[in-house]
Amino acid sequence: MSTATTNIGLAKKTSKELAEKLNTLLAAYQVFYQNVRGFHWNIRGDKFFTLHAKFEELYTDSLTKIDEIAERILTLGFTPAHAFSDYIEHSLINEVTHESKDAACVQHVLSGLQTLIEIEREVSSISDEVGDDGTNDLITTYIREQEKLVWMYNAFLR
Repeated sequence: MSTATTNIGLAKKTSKELAEKLNTLLAAYQVFYQNVRGFHWNIRGDKFFTLHAKFEELYTDSLTKIDEIAERILTLGFTPAHAFSDYIEHSLINEVTHESKDAACVQHVLSGLQTLIEIEREVSSISDEVGDDGTNDLITTYIREQEKLVWMYNAFLR
């Protein structure tokens, strides 16, 4: 193994760029997770039972992805962000507070998913370019799952 490569044989320079982009994704996921958790807790109205359960599914899945992203950053040889101040500073998803209306919550979920997909496509592009199949496999699975969720939440709003 060369000093220019990581423990898994990837170039350190490009792995650092990838880890930084993964930290951006991690920050977005953390804020998305907390937003959805808040929607789950605070949802009101005639769609309560449906959305309360759906939001729980979504935040539970997000929590798994948060752990996988952090572990991938570590696998690349870098440190995942782990302070909420870092997440707020670097997230491309804004905090949503005091929202309990069903359509507004779903719209925020859609917006968050679309932002996550945008970041994931950037990560996928970089990981594909540098031959990081592990990261690429992880992220393309997320994209496929979230594209379906975008379709489903859009259908709900119609």
